[in-house]
Amino acid sequence: MNNMKSSTLLKTIIILYLFIIIFPFFWVTVTSFRPESEIWSTNALQLKGATFTDINYVNLFKTTILNSLKNSLIISTITTVYVTMIASLCAYSIARLEFKFKKLLTVMILATSMFPQMIAIGPIYRVFVKLGWTNSYYISLPYSMITLPIAVFILITHFSQIPREMEESAIMDGSSKINTFFKIILPLATPGIFTSAIMTFIGAWNEFLLSLTLNTNESWRTATVSMSFLRGQFEIFWGQVTAATVVVTIPTLIIVILFQRQIVSGITSGALKE
Repeated sequence: MNNMKSSTLLKTIIILYLFIIIFPFFWVTVTSFRPESEIWSTNALQLKGATFTDINYVNLFKTTILNSLKNSLIISTITTVYVTMIASLCAYSIARLEFKFKKLLTVMILATSMFPQMIAIGPIYRVFVKLGWTNSYYISLPYSMITLPIAVFILITHFSQIPREMEESAIMDGSSKINTFFKIILPLATPGIFTSAIMTFIGAWNEFLLSLTLNTNESWRTATVSMSFLRGQFEIFWGQVTAATVVVTIPTLIIVILFQRQIVSGITSGALKE
């Protein structure tokens, strides 16, 4: 009896939690299809009798949102490729090689993931201005500050789980360390690499502060920054903002839905085997 009550209570809490998580996304989607005049009216929270229109999406695509989506896609892809490569080499070194200050290096990588972006944004901005890299795809470089620590920690666990005997056998057969890494270790760590790449892409896609500071020209803005400029002199176009929120969320939503098993297994397998 007590078990049934506990199970019912747990289900109720889970349903309530899911409702709290999903409701904002549901309401943003509904709001994106309502005219601007109804969003702030007394009937804003009523669906019965509400007017639905695609005018917010039509007006949104008259702005530079498509160019911003292209910038986000390019920057996120560049970031994903080079961060995954660096994270693979770094994680393999920490997981398999013996060298001084290995633990200190691991702690430092973890610590950098906890630094607030605001601390680093000033020096990064000065360097970019000095090098003439503002308003360019070079913004992908400082994105590693956000994405690299997570990718390294995901991959350290996966590299640690690969049997050392396989690597030692390859070396005894005359394979070099680099050759063993690329032809034996890397293919075996593919699930972890795939997971870290997805997490890196999502992290870069959602980044806001660096893009707002370094790419100030309208033609170089990313999608998240462009959303913040959907306003007039005296008002914010909330209909277009909610429509942009839906459009910007769709790519990450597709990635999560398509690769949810890889994401969950990549994270949990490392956690369980550690």
